[in-house]
Amino acid sequence: MSDESARNRLRTLRRQFHRYPEPAWCEYYTTSRIVDEVERIGVDRLYIGTEAYASEHRMALPDSATLREWHDRAADAGARSDVLELTEDGHTGAIAVLEKGTDGPTVVLRVDIDALPQREANDSEHVPSVEGFRSTNDGVMHACGHDAHITTGLGVLEAVSRSDEFDGTFTLIFQPAEERAGGGKPMALSRHTDDVDYFLGLHVGLGHPTGSVVGGIVKPLAVTNFEARFRGESAHAGKNPSQGRNAMQAASTAVQNVYSIPRHVDGMTRINVGRIDGGTAPNIVAEEVRIEGEIRGETNEILQFLRAETERVVDTAAEMHSCDSEFEVTGEAPRADSDPEFSRTVADVAREHGAVTDVTETSEFGASEDATYLMKAVEEQGGTASYAIIGTDHPAPHHSSRFDVDERSLGIGVEVLSETVTALSSRQ
Repeated sequence: MSDESARNRLRTLRRQFHRYPEPAWCEYYTTSRIVDEVERIGVDRLYIGTEAYASEHRMALPDSATLREWHDRAADAGARSDVLELTEDGHTGAIAVLEKGTDGPTVVLRVDIDALPQREANDSEHVPSVEGFRSTNDGVMHACGHDAHITTGLGVLEAVSRSDEFDGTFTLIFQPAEERAGGGKPMALSRHTDDVDYFLGLHVGLGHPTGSVVGGIVKPLAVTNFEARFRGESAHAGKNPSQGRNAMQAASTAVQNVYSIPRHVDGMTRINVGRIDGGTAPNIVAEEVRIEGEIRGETNEILQFLRAETERVVDTAAEMHSCDSEFEVTGEAPRADSDPEFSRTVADVAREHGAVTDVTETSEFGASEDATYLMKAVEEQGGTASYAIIGTDHPAPHHSSRFDVDERSLGIGVEVLSETVTALSSRQ
């Protein structure tokens, strides 16, 4: 395959994933297309659904009605019946294993596959809209580049499968539910992290332009996603409001006070409540209200401080307004820094690439990623881990309705990462 035909294939594949985005644990069609591509490339083992992770540890799992809705959507869109059967009840995702020798190391590349609950822009300046690959699932889009991650991962798998220089085992993880910090933990607690020598994560963009490569990230923020539910008692808001117990007041107090938690002296903190819903009508004292939020800390210890303070705020807000409350962790990820030597290897490979114009060995991440669960699991068993950034121009910020990627970065990512995998195999 010529370089031009390879680039065209990557672009076409990325646009297919972009047109059919699916949220966390609902990536049925996405998994089906991944399986199509993996089987086309050819691997030694392919694990789908429950075979790929410890499913009892899944977090941020949607309700059964939502899972069924997306399952049926995928079937209508042409997803394979055998894959739909294996991924039923939100068991999406897959792991592909390629064996090319017994003497070399086991190298793992992880890519995330879920999309965001964001309605995609539809105007003359948005390339996916103009060129016909805008999201067909209204209200959901690939607003963080996971479509590019999947495509890059598949490109690396194909490149390694054709390489005469790689000696060892190459494993490609297609992880669901990263955006809800719900998929990394069950992957990390599976047998697929046993005996891994090198683990590599991937992200595109994040402010790094096309032609730039970051060998590894440091200081990713540890994160906890949470849901708090407040239960009171309804009453007539005009005639006898004092006979009610106002869950809306309790939730509103909690939201205000969560933002008032003091920042920590030892490092960065982030707090956000992104959703509040409940109540039934303006003239009824709200009986049930739910909030969803996240807390992030520069260290795992700071995150634990923030979590304890957030739970305290929720409890005291409920007590203030004579309501009951529940606090539930719906997703989480620890901090894990890239190994310096591993990051240097990625950077050294990138420096030899003709289309790479700027290389940084390590960069502060400043966000969160549940690939850190996998990084820590590998490191605790004696392996090393890094998380690389492949730069891409993006006309709007991540998580926005106008987000898009520069498709030139797909080929760069495939070549840099596949050559990195080959370089790692020569170390043992």
